[in-house]
Amino acid sequence: MPRAHNFSAGPAALPTDVMTEIQRDLLDYRGTGMSVMEISHRSRTFMDIASRAENSLRQLLCISEDYHVLFLQGGARLQFTMIPVNLAAPGEIVEYVDTGIWSQKALQEAERLRDAKTVASAHDHIPAESTWLRHSGSKYLYITTNETISGVQYHEFPNADSVPLVGDASSDFLTRPIEVHRFGLVYACAQKNFGPSGLVIVIVRKDLCHEPLGHESEYLNYATHAKSTSMFNTPNTFAWYIAGLMFDWILAQGGVNEMQTQCQLKSQKLYDLIDGSTLYRSVIEPRFRSSVSVTFTLTDDKLNQRLLDEAENVGIHHLKGHRAVGGFRASLYNGVPMQAVDALVEFLADFEQRKS
Repeated sequence: MPRAHNFSAGPAALPTDVMTEIQRDLLDYRGTGMSVMEISHRSRTFMDIASRAENSLRQLLCISEDYHVLFLQGGARLQFTMIPVNLAAPGEIVEYVDTGIWSQKALQEAERLRDAKTVASAHDHIPAESTWLRHSGSKYLYITTNETISGVQYHEFPNADSVPLVGDASSDFLTRPIEVHRFGLVYACAQKNFGPSGLVIVIVRKDLCHEPLGHESEYLNYATHAKSTSMFNTPNTFAWYIAGLMFDWILAQGGVNEMQTQCQLKSQKLYDLIDGSTLYRSVIEPRFRSSVSVTFTLTDDKLNQRLLDEAENVGIHHLKGHRAVGGFRASLYNGVPMQAVDALVEFLADFEQRKS
């Protein structure tokens, strides 16, 4: 049976080459007689998997030894809590730029824990930095580099001045180069661009980490996880292993520069179709449109379900937009091949012609 054209926002498509390697290792990991899922996280075999994964990621993003690279669980939701708890004390100011639902959710959690301030807010563009309301004494500035629900993306990162810049890069991590040294902390969930759900990478500057105080949670502390090499509790070994395969696959394709080229080509094909259409429309200002989360609506809402049904009939899946905003969304992550995008563009063009 042919592979489906999968545009899911996460868990998302993985490259066929990586899936084939996973399949090979599932029953017998490299002659051990054990599945890769059965190997102890304390074994020499898995320690080698873990070390190679971290080294490959450091190579991809040129991560210096000034940063810890942590392989944790809990997804973005847990990071919404861990970031303010680790980077600010109770009563201290932390700043958030609200560009969509995910940055909003991070802000709402921070408001429960610290003195969180909104410095700017818009969901169809990124407000000019000159309009941001900054606060003296802030401990960090938080952004979501790509909003998957609305389809807004930073194409240039802001100047955080003298405070650490914190980035949720869950949906565009490894789809383009990123100057890690500009961030105090950047994190990403695996299930979009480098593996299955259940794993989050946290890249945090070492000087921002501190031992937990007597009244603080040991588990919610970055220094705890750094000291235990991300094994304070039993990690998600299977997701960690797959992440390592994905890092190596990206390196073999030409690294993050090649991933950026592919993302731009894929998204431009869709935006060209949308901009030339009388049926499809994008509400995002063009210079802030995402290269990985292409969102659009129909001028005739009565055709929404018909489009989804007909797409699935030809093997095109997961185009339905997030329930919070409706419409449609095509997620063009690293594992989505160009032929899937070509099939989608061809289908959408044909659908419009038949319905006009």
